[in-house]
Amino acid sequence: RLVHLDLKGAAPRAQYLEQVLPLLRALGATGLLLEYEDTFPYTGPLELLRAPHAYSPAELRALLSQARAQGLDVVPLLPFPLQFVLKHREFAHLREVKALPNALNPHKEESLALVKAMIDQVMALHEDLQWFHIGCDEVYYLGEGEESKQWLQQQDNTPEKLCLSHIKAVATYLASSYPMVTPIVWDDMLRGMSEETLAESGVPQLVQPMIWDYAADMEVEGKVQLMEKYHRCGFSKVWFASAFKGATGVNQSLTLIGHHLRNQLEWLQVASRSPADVLEGIALTGWQRYDHFSVLCELLPVAIPSLAVCLQALQNGGYSEKVKENVEKLLGMSNLEIDTYMSTSLGTFPGSNILTLVTQVSFYLKSSVDELLERNRYVTGWFSPYHRKRKIIHPIIMHHFQPDAVSLLSKWNAVVQDLQAAMEQVFHRCAIEEWMEENVHPSLQKLQQLVDDLDEA
Repeated sequence: RLVHLDLKGAAPRAQYLEQVLPLLRALGATGLLLEYEDTFPYTGPLELLRAPHAYSPAELRALLSQARAQGLDVVPLLPFPLQFVLKHREFAHLREVKALPNALNPHKEESLALVKAMIDQVMALHEDLQWFHIGCDEVYYLGEGEESKQWLQQQDNTPEKLCLSHIKAVATYLASSYPMVTPIVWDDMLRGMSEETLAESGVPQLVQPMIWDYAADMEVEGKVQLMEKYHRCGFSKVWFASAFKGATGVNQSLTLIGHHLRNQLEWLQVASRSPADVLEGIALTGWQRYDHFSVLCELLPVAIPSLAVCLQALQNGGYSEKVKENVEKLLGMSNLEIDTYMSTSLGTFPGSNILTLVTQVSFYLKSSVDELLERNRYVTGWFSPYHRKRKIIHPIIMHHFQPDAVSLLSKWNAVVQDLQAAMEQVFHRCAIEEWMEENVHPSLQKLQQLVDDLDEA
């Protein structure tokens, strides 16, 4: 049971992750799937890939040693296709399609050299690895570059073979340089391929596919058949990937636990009907962005109750009152809600104060400001955009809503200040700024503007 930490947005400080590891272990995790993206401390020609808040080698070594001490396997994930690499001008010449940073040109020797260099740097910081996830999902536009189009015109060449040859090149490099490590790939590019194409490619002998589906109402029968198909093609082991957050809305700020719990229960059904000894494990994904360029979805501390429920359900083969009590005990929560967003959510787990304050903001900030600006008749009737532009208002009318506006503003400023302080313990400034600009500023600035306009009028 691998917990996926997606570090391509709102990457928690290393100290916070170290605080969380014992909890993950207690909840039933057996490993971590670390998707570093631009938070890995690349050096040399790759140094420009590092985000300003990337982890230092010392921080990473400490985190990995803490994971080992907790008995957690670590599986690094390098997300090929490399959007975070191909967005840089210096690497733009390696794009499959010039205008799009979506896929690597598989025909250039330099592309494979880049991939090898990244793998080598990640491997150098990790000890005793058993698996290495090489991504390969959603490789849109592969085959649409000029060199690919020429390659595809040759007899018997197909887009499937192009994709498989790229996977094979990366996996072969891993197998020859690090024979103790097994590559894992996302399976979506393989799903539609025929058994014959897969078997002939030689890829099944090199990698383990990870079948992903984050829906609450999965097609269980279809997943069982897919697993059997992969097994027949020669894949020795197969992984599943569920989700505990980051899969129900691109700009979601709160996690609906029930959706993710149902997703795990569906995977348990698939597992119970799978061929013996084929299932290697399951990764509980926790996406932080839908891709490198999208907004943030739920922050890690906000989703810890969901992760706890999901891990415990998988470990116990289902969800029951006893499992719920166990989760509440481990999180220090007394009111775990599964099928609604928890409107009050206090806990004692690391970062639980962030969950409490994000819940307040998500539930009440926009609605309380909209209530005042759009549904208070004194504002809409006597201090409309027309009045505000000309800074005119009847003095009597002011008394009907100015105190409310000022008190609402000061209340929300205090909440936001508390949230900022709580977030600073866990996140770097860039993540806090982004979250605030997306989720707080639109409403707070409208309210501030109203108060300022009233003062001037």
